[in-house]
Amino acid sequence: MSSGVGWTPIAEEAERAARVLHPDENFMPRPTRRRVMTVANQKGGVGKTTSAVNLAAGLALHGVRTLVIDLDPQGNASTALDVDHRSGTPSVYEMLIGEVSVVEATQVSAQSPNLLCVPATIDLAGAEIELVSMASRESRLKEALSKEALDELGVDYVFIDCPPSLGLLTVNALVAAHEVLIPIQCEYYALEGLGQLLSNIELVQRHLNQALSVSTILLTMYDGRTKLADQVTQEVRNHFGDVVLKTIIPRSVKVSEAPGYGQTILAYDPGSRGAMSYVDAARELAERGVSRERR
Repeated sequence: MSSGVGWTPIAEEAERAARVLHPDENFMPRPTRRRVMTVANQKGGVGKTTSAVNLAAGLALHGVRTLVIDLDPQGNASTALDVDHRSGTPSVYEMLIGEVSVVEATQVSAQSPNLLCVPATIDLAGAEIELVSMASRESRLKEALSKEALDELGVDYVFIDCPPSLGLLTVNALVAAHEVLIPIQCEYYALEGLGQLLSNIELVQRHLNQALSVSTILLTMYDGRTKLADQVTQEVRNHFGDVVLKTIIPRSVKVSEAPGYGQTILAYDPGSRGAMSYVDAARELAERGVSRERR
């Protein structure tokens, strides 16, 4: 930098924020084929919903039309994207039982015209019990997310945010998707329960959705002050290889705060390390998708 203007941390943050807020010159590549990704980990508190909404927002702000399906009865993705999810709102529940189409249930987030969401209402809490007695109970979501319906919405990516369990809602998400994205936190017990998730994915592959693959692992909640975070990162990379994104999401109070204000971190604090990390992860996801299609 020239000595005329000191390149202070505040100046760096402002420059990073400008790249998030004015992404016109930084468009991300759109896939030639739509990517439907289930974001799953039955372990709670790993950054699953946070990753789903912020990756979606990162893509949407950079020219990629993205739909988030909130399949968690807690409705946290709906809250972060600031879409109406009061009881009675057309939602993923009505979509699963066949009362409304995905087009009718979809809302546009105020954070970007490219960012769409099918919300979860409290009605979804009883859906798993209702689904048990329904025909094609494992593929209700897949039927709702037909190619024709998603073509009508014009979306490039679909992120399905699962509940932190391996029940029928998560099975529906795995049957409806082409890819699984697993967030893993860089902490003790990070890999606890992961074997069970991978076994379930394998069962779904074998019996219900042969096209399904674990395409992406995202490391979250990284704290560079601890040796443990580096050990977990290395262990995950050694075990899963190239499916692990190079970008790592740092532990951040701001990232945790953002949903409380009905915002993603990209809207709440666009200059923060958390926001830039999710933009970098979204870009890596988009570029990997394009390079994979070229093979």
